[in-house]
Amino acid sequence: MKNVFEKLFGTHSERELKKHKKTVEQIEALAPQFEKLTDSELKDKTRQFKERLKSNETLDDILPEAFATVREAAWRVLGIKHYPVQIYGGIILHQGRIAEMKTGEGKTLVATLPVYLNALEGKGVHVVTVNDYLAKRDQEWMGKVYHFLGLTVGVIVHGLSPKQRHEAYLADITYGTNNEFGFDYLRDNMVIFQKDMVQREQNYAIVDEVDSILVDEARTPLIISGQGEKSTKMYFVVDQFVKTLKKEDDFNIDEKANTVTLTEEGIEKAEKYFGIDNLSDVVNMETSHHINQALKAQNLMKLDRDYVVKDGEVVIVDEFTGRLMFGRRYSDGLHQAIEAKEKLDIQRESKTLATITFQNYFRMYKKLAGMTGTAKTEEEEFVSIYGMDVIEIPTNKPVIREDFPDSIYKSEKGKFLALVNEIEEKYKTKQPVLVGTISIEKSEELSHLLKKKGIPHEVLNAKQHEREAEIVAQAGRKGAITIATNMAGRGTDIILGGNPEFLAKQEMKKRGLSDYIISMVTSHEETNDEELIAAKELYHQLHKTYKVETDRENKEVIEVGGLHIIGTERHESRRIDNQLRGRAGRQGDKGSTRFYISLEDDLMRLFGGEKMQGLVERLGLKEDEAIEHGMLSKSIENAQKKVEGRNFGIRKHVLQYDDVMNKQREVIYGERKKALLGEDMYLHILNMVGSIIDEAVAIYTADAQYPEDWDLTGLAEYLEGIFLKKDSLVFDNIEDLTIETLKDKLTSLAKSTYEAKEIEITPDRMREIERIILLQVIDTKWMDHIDAMDQLRQGIGLRAIGQEDPVRAYQMEGFDMFQQMIKSIQEDTVKYLFNIEKEYNAERKQVATPIEATHGGGNRPSTVKKENEVGRNEVCPCGSGKKYKKCCGS
Repeated sequence: MKNVFEKLFGTHSERELKKHKKTVEQIEALAPQFEKLTDSELKDKTRQFKERLKSNETLDDILPEAFATVREAAWRVLGIKHYPVQIYGGIILHQGRIAEMKTGEGKTLVATLPVYLNALEGKGVHVVTVNDYLAKRDQEWMGKVYHFLGLTVGVIVHGLSPKQRHEAYLADITYGTNNEFGFDYLRDNMVIFQKDMVQREQNYAIVDEVDSILVDEARTPLIISGQGEKSTKMYFVVDQFVKTLKKEDDFNIDEKANTVTLTEEGIEKAEKYFGIDNLSDVVNMETSHHINQALKAQNLMKLDRDYVVKDGEVVIVDEFTGRLMFGRRYSDGLHQAIEAKEKLDIQRESKTLATITFQNYFRMYKKLAGMTGTAKTEEEEFVSIYGMDVIEIPTNKPVIREDFPDSIYKSEKGKFLALVNEIEEKYKTKQPVLVGTISIEKSEELSHLLKKKGIPHEVLNAKQHEREAEIVAQAGRKGAITIATNMAGRGTDIILGGNPEFLAKQEMKKRGLSDYIISMVTSHEETNDEELIAAKELYHQLHKTYKVETDRENKEVIEVGGLHIIGTERHESRRIDNQLRGRAGRQGDKGSTRFYISLEDDLMRLFGGEKMQGLVERLGLKEDEAIEHGMLSKSIENAQKKVEGRNFGIRKHVLQYDDVMNKQREVIYGERKKALLGEDMYLHILNMVGSIIDEAVAIYTADAQYPEDWDLTGLAEYLEGIFLKKDSLVFDNIEDLTIETLKDKLTSLAKSTYEAKEIEITPDRMREIERIILLQVIDTKWMDHIDAMDQLRQGIGLRAIGQEDPVRAYQMEGFDMFQQMIKSIQEDTVKYLFNIEKEYNAERKQVATPIEATHGGGNRPSTVKKENEVGRNEVCPCGSGKKYKKCCGS
């Protein structure tokens, strides 16, 4: 039914492109008018467009003229002009969709149209590539067009300083890799000064090789790891101290509020034990926190009721169902305090400081677009996760490449013998061959076989992107044999007969010219630099010479059949196979492709099914005999569809979990930003106090109808541990008390106490202290929460055994844990601010220092404390009574 509909009305892509036919014709019709403009008149178009946008015209209103401007500028600066099909591609990208364009159709040039148009708004445009080499190459190459038109261009690559990154993000257009953009976002939400933030808002991004970035790399999140100042030894030290305390004399247990608090006597003992002057001081935040959690572990958490010890680990028991909650860990150091109590090995504190998936990072952009040669097979995923449909852009010239049927062999040995023989045959006729392997191991195995035959070849395996691009650019030369992993050199065109520009620059490098001079020789900018003028002349001479040579060689390569592609096995994704095929037959060139498959290949073994094995057995194939059969090809495609479906499921699963964290991340980063950007936190702090009062009053007045039955003593003791002064909660007529008047009295007491504190410290200094403490508390709690959520996720899969939906359980429990964290942030922030001393040194500092950024869920790096090493916050062994970091460890 679908095919009949498409025959009558065209495919979805054809119908969509038809809507833009008039616009494309309009842009082409403007060409003669724009050709007559002088350089300065053409450059002035940028100023005119910006003025028109300020006068309430839209980007769509100016699109035809803006595209015509870029088209003419590219011709003047680069000597290339956008084809009509490339203009269609530019419109699709501007609309925030995916343009599927075949290899060699000039995606890099296509992007200049929507990039220029959207950059005119001044909000920043990001062009995202798969590696640093392509980011630098495209920024230098296409940057010439933008510079000519008066726009600024930056590039974000590994190794830049924060200052360089900030400047690159301020540019109108910023090129960079997916990893760098994502990590910069996470780092920006860890800084302690606004000036250290590098990014602007996520406005508009075009993702090159969109399938590679948003599909292949989306299974694993970005993780920034680091090391806090926490030592596991501290938990044992505090545990020993807490065991010396006596109930009621040294601490009070409040089962209603689920808290344990030190009495004045207990506080004195703690100050003496740890050698500190004031336990409530902010500098002793960590020690105070450890003591509170150890008290809770000892007195409120019961073995075999709240948790069990199983295989040397503390496992939480669900209070409602009695089930073991594998993977769930109490947050905020409570789990470690219980481990110390039970004399178990303490799992080190979290090293994850920040994390996000690519899906959730890129969904933050107001407008997102992508381009690739192969996206149609994953369209369902792009639509459901990113809201982007895939539009196939026709090729500029018809594709005349010949795709031969797969050759299927019984064994891998037979397959390799056959493909080596084919390479040898092609080498004799001087037809260039590109062999795609799916692993480095296979590429080296094939190279070994070719060496034995004495066939010269190049081997690429996705290690050095710059050398990759150089070799792939020459893979179309006569007699060239190139072995590459399927992703190697992606984003680089293979030109039959060779690339004269590359050959000219290579010769200049041999002659000792600097990389900077070589990068500038194709620039159309005027210069008085004699060295650069001489270099440009040399480049043009060399280019002219090599152009004659490569044009002659191009004809010879076409005569022998163009580039021949060999796939050494089918990838688990049809898309990757299509990428390999698409390297041949660019721009109407001749070319051919063939895949070699054996029943021992991973895909065939795992997903091929018994039918295929049975058919081959019945045919009685010898090791070196091939079979080409439609049924086998169909089975292979079905196997690939199976794997693609499974991988989509994995990515969707990752996203379902991260969506829970993403909502929490937005709340926390939003709160953090308020403090960071210098907003007045005074009312925010009072709101926190209000939330604490509301919850406490609800707990201590519950189940009691009359005021005289309320637990006002318990309420006072609980709030004294946070902000209330001792014995300040006094009532004349308890029987006249209402919930509202109780809250009003507490709020009034809190406000007057805080105002007195503010006068003592001074308002300006108090505002900065509020920001310092809020940032420090948020960062500490958030880091612990990420760890707790990570542990929850790792163990939640076991819930499926009990007929429980793991994702739903993660959402529910994650929400509860988040609510607990918010409450904990409020309590700690208020507690530290109300107990701040006048002498407090108001200085911002990071809770933990990032030590590595990784993409993926591998082993996270950690800084492990050596045996017998003293923790920075522990009492110095010299006997001074000071912390180690302020004494012998300073």
